[in-house]
Amino acid sequence: MAQAIELIGITKRFPGVVANDSVNLSVEEGEIHAICGENGAGKSTLMKILYGMQQPDAGTMKVDGREVRFTSPSQAIDAGIGMVHQHFMLADQLTVLENVILGAEPTKAFGRIDFEEARSHLKQVGEAYGLTIDPDDLVEELEVGERQRVEIIKVLYRGAKILILDEPTAVLVPQEVEELFRNMRGLKNDGATLLFIDHKLDEVLAIADTITVLRDGKTVATVKPDEVTAHDLAELMVGSELPTPETTESTVTDVVALEVDSLLVVDLEDRVLVDDVSFRIRRGEVVGIAGVEGNGQAELVDAVLGTRPVKSGKISLMGEEITLIPVRERREKGIGYIPQDRHREGLLLPAPLWENAALGHQTQEPFTSGPFIDRDGAKSRTEHIRQEFDVRTPNVEVAAHALSGGNQQKLIVGREMTAGPVVLLAAHPTRGIDVGAQAEVWDDIKAARALGMATLLISADLDELIGLSDTIVVMLRGKLVATVDPATVSPRDLGAYMTGAKQESA
Repeated sequence: MAQAIELIGITKRFPGVVANDSVNLSVEEGEIHAICGENGAGKSTLMKILYGMQQPDAGTMKVDGREVRFTSPSQAIDAGIGMVHQHFMLADQLTVLENVILGAEPTKAFGRIDFEEARSHLKQVGEAYGLTIDPDDLVEELEVGERQRVEIIKVLYRGAKILILDEPTAVLVPQEVEELFRNMRGLKNDGATLLFIDHKLDEVLAIADTITVLRDGKTVATVKPDEVTAHDLAELMVGSELPTPETTESTVTDVVALEVDSLLVVDLEDRVLVDDVSFRIRRGEVVGIAGVEGNGQAELVDAVLGTRPVKSGKISLMGEEITLIPVRERREKGIGYIPQDRHREGLLLPAPLWENAALGHQTQEPFTSGPFIDRDGAKSRTEHIRQEFDVRTPNVEVAAHALSGGNQQKLIVGREMTAGPVVLLAAHPTRGIDVGAQAEVWDDIKAARALGMATLLISADLDELIGLSDTIVVMLRGKLVATVDPATVSPRDLGAYMTGAKQESA
């Protein structure tokens, strides 16, 4: 079989780190090839090099047997390579058609966009690959799985025959994952070649024809799925067995730490985002909220944190109402926060680690000295976080952007845990990090739970929700529609509740 992609001796260095160290990768035409490895193993850097977003310091790239060197994504696109990013690159206010053609608009006389030609081309692509979707739908009204389909159609519209899928299942429920895998197999059957980056090893084994494992910037193995188990892959990736989030002992007390009563949250157009939501979390308890993204979970967390106003209802922390007090006071009273997007909400990427460790806690010791920031205190606390939470960095002066995703996440988790929160709002705490870092975050939450911390857990990883939670509630269209027992519910059943296909019996 001919080789679609050959990467030979690819090396990429950044200050103080070798991201790719003579990496070799060979991908056959028409196969689904998975790339696995810890955060910092070099997966993303390698794919960015292949897509022209970065250039290697050494090594050779071949596409369809021809040696290439891309200096921009547009050159990769011209060579038939498309990339579907983990975070969708779509404009919510535009239609499907407008998103697909954005940057590649067909024109007619006087430079006007030829929407008729674009619509015809889009229809041909959809029919050819079995990815039909209404071109006039607004993207903001689409489900997560449908948005992902738009991203795939967008790269196919531009003529891609080689697709890079970066963590494509991270935000999908099980039913949507099955649909994605059907689409991927359909693309493969139609001659497309797919490179698939994923941390969920069971999914890798289910969909891949070939698996390449990277560790510490090097290629350590290329295997077939029928030759290995998930535990084998985990050992290749991190040198240990596959961890699980399962919690064996209950630490739930009778003390209510957080109470949300009849909460109503609306947007600027008065559309309801959180609809009459009520629940309690006791000390030592983890309450998981399951739901397809966009059903009010993020707005609920924002309301509890204080970054989004509520129209009505009440929020209480340890018996004290906090509904109207500002974010700073809520943080000082003991609300910890792990945001769902560490780059946008959790970190100042150009700033050193010690400044990032102070974010959200800069008014409290050891970060303050009177009205001023205590640099020595901040650096000392950050060094403690570095050691206690295994943040792999030479020193605390390093900028946050220089850390891998897993180490960035461990810094945020350490920042929040060392503040000793009464309640932790954890939104997708292990999204986009490898199995090793994931296990460490799970252990941190379990340890704090045992000491009495109450946790509100939002996660798209249903195994994580089931394993860590004492109780799971399901959120759909802003309402809490079901309460399920983690000990008895399956990921498939939970996914059915999340999509409305299954309803709680009276």
